[in-house]
Amino acid sequence: MITSDQLQNVLERENALRGYLDIDGKTIQLEEEELRTQDPGFWEDAKRAEAQMKKVRELKKWIELYNEVNAAAEELQLAYEYVKEEIITEDEVDAAYAKALDLVENLEFRNMLRDEADQMSCVLKINSGAGGTESQDWASMLMRMYLRYAESHNYKVSIANLQEGDEAGIKTVTINIEGDYAFGYLKSENGVHRLVRVSPYNAQGKRMTSFASVFVTPLVDDTIEVKIETAAISWDTFRSGGAGGQNVNKVESGVRLRYQFKDPYTGEEEEILIENTETRDQPKNRENAMRQLRSILYDKELKHRLAEQAKIEAGKKKIEWGSQIRSYVFDDRRVKDHRTNYQTSDVNGVMDGKIDEFIKAYLMEFGGEEAAEK
Repeated sequence: MITSDQLQNVLERENALRGYLDIDGKTIQLEEEELRTQDPGFWEDAKRAEAQMKKVRELKKWIELYNEVNAAAEELQLAYEYVKEEIITEDEVDAAYAKALDLVENLEFRNMLRDEADQMSCVLKINSGAGGTESQDWASMLMRMYLRYAESHNYKVSIANLQEGDEAGIKTVTINIEGDYAFGYLKSENGVHRLVRVSPYNAQGKRMTSFASVFVTPLVDDTIEVKIETAAISWDTFRSGGAGGQNVNKVESGVRLRYQFKDPYTGEEEEILIENTETRDQPKNRENAMRQLRSILYDKELKHRLAEQAKIEAGKKKIEWGSQIRSYVFDDRRVKDHRTNYQTSDVNGVMDGKIDEFIKAYLMEFGGEEAAEK
């Protein structure tokens, strides 16, 4: 059975969460925000109304999650007392402890995601590295991993663009993953992923190393203001069929957006290229491409803010966007994250989308620092 110290630990963490999350303040704020929704003209501005409803839903969610933790902690405390009177068994106390601890840890974990962008859906792009078929096959394996992860978390997924490999796998894929906190969780996947295995494409059966890069950006919705220079946009159209597309058709439904971006802070110029073959409807693909552009521009502003914050805060660990972050060594049955040193021997599970522990390790280390600074 659990000890009194274990009980006290849960109770102290539950009480600390009440303070961290400012549940009392959120409860008052929720009442005020709900009053605004009762205005007779509330729905006249649909965009503003949806933003307000989103704020209400978010406040409710935090309060509901804390109330679950609070109820579980109280049940555990009662169970600990009842077992002395032999009203319940020690096993029932241990079960109550496991439930309370799980809820506390999950809410502490979610508390790491407090930035505005963390709450958003995301765009996840995978590019195969040098190495031809081997790296293209690796990129397709990563795509499957993230699709499985999204499916297990009930996220809505759509393929915005897919370019198939020359012989196997894929060259690149852009995936929209929609759902609460998709960006907050998956931002930890930004970087280069390294595979080491005996290649099925090598006649000598040699051990080979392949690389693929993953880029994750927030999927911006209409409630976020992003400045786009219309004059900097140009469009091309192309047929979606054939290698590099899924929709085999005879019309030019695929769109290619080119945006001449000038960094407002450094003056540096670059061309942002976005291709979208998501549907057979060209106007819809244009709309989707513009949505991706807004997400990219929002992400650039977000990274600028992070960079400025890092300059000021000496000694802060920085998120290295684009660095090698994880190695998947199939022969040794090992997947290791080089930032947190978290590793597992469950290679098959990881490739089936079970990456929650990697995400949790990253957020508890890096997100915890950010939360403490705010």
